[in-house]
Amino acid sequence: MKRWLEDFMRGRYGVDDLSRFLLGAAVAVVILNLFLRIPLLNTLVIVIFGWIYFRMLSRQYAKRSAENQKFLSLWRKVTGLRSGFGLRSDFKTHHVYRCPSCGQKIRVPRGKGKIAITCPKCRHEFIKRS
Repeated sequence: MKRWLEDFMRGRYGVDDLSRFLLGAAVAVVILNLFLRIPLLNTLVIVIFGWIYFRMLSRQYAKRSAENQKFLSLWRKVTGLRSGFGLRSDFKTHHVYRCPSCGQKIRVPRGKGKIAITCPKCRHEFIKRS
């Protein structure tokens, strides 16, 4: 049975972040429906699960991946999560300043006193406390 399932799923898209989000949304709707008892919510859950299975079993990697990337960019805008600068561990050891001239983010180490920072993009120099 395991071998058959592995062969069946070979070449299929599988689970990604959008599918996980949809699964969480479906579970939330099921819990909500326990209290509200609205038949339309049952239909919504079935549609969401259908969409999840369609995405998982799809063989069109490019389309599913593009959908997932659009979802992730929207999710980052909604939650405010960014890649690169802004990691929590980064704030303990470094400051992040913006260049007053071009707006480029510049990371400098903490605890160095007043320092002259040169922007790597536009070469504008400004003084900040680190």
